[in-house]
Amino acid sequence: MSLTQIFIASIINPKKIAAFRLLPIGKVLQYVFLFVTILSFLSFINFTTGFRENSSSIEGLLEHVEDIEWIIYPFAFIIQFIMTTLLLFIRISLVAFGGMFILKLLKRRGDYRHVWRSTAFAYTTPTIISLVFLYIGLTDGLITIITTVICIFYLGLALKYYPQK
Repeated sequence: MSLTQIFIASIINPKKIAAFRLLPIGKVLQYVFLFVTILSFLSFINFTTGFRENSSSIEGLLEHVEDIEWIIYPFAFIIQFIMTTLLLFIRISLVAFGGMFILKLLKRRGDYRHVWRSTAFAYTTPTIISLVFLYIGLTDGLITIITTVICIFYLGLALKYYPQK
């Protein structure tokens, strides 16, 4: 399957999210890193436009930033990429840990690695929703709570399709 097909299936079909647990880890990581790259790029755009708006009120700082922006922006993108990667992997791991409890409650069979892979794909829709919420102006804490709840819901729907014990 191509990454585009996986992306579309991750948004629409919880049954396919459950089936994606059997994909090789390389394909899963490729999907996650592609997703992180897109998120980092969008976050970088938000950073550059927000940085200009916030710094325009202080003229001296604006002149200084204009002089060194060729240094700031590449480092900002690298740092945002690293932080986005770290946060997404932590979120996926924590939700997958919670998914193991859901798996036990549903009396389904599966390993942590399977639940982790399903969680990685279940985070697709909540992440897209979080981007919409970010541009609407919700706070980061509220966005994190909402996306985690949505991801757990998607994961719960996918875990119903795991084999029974």
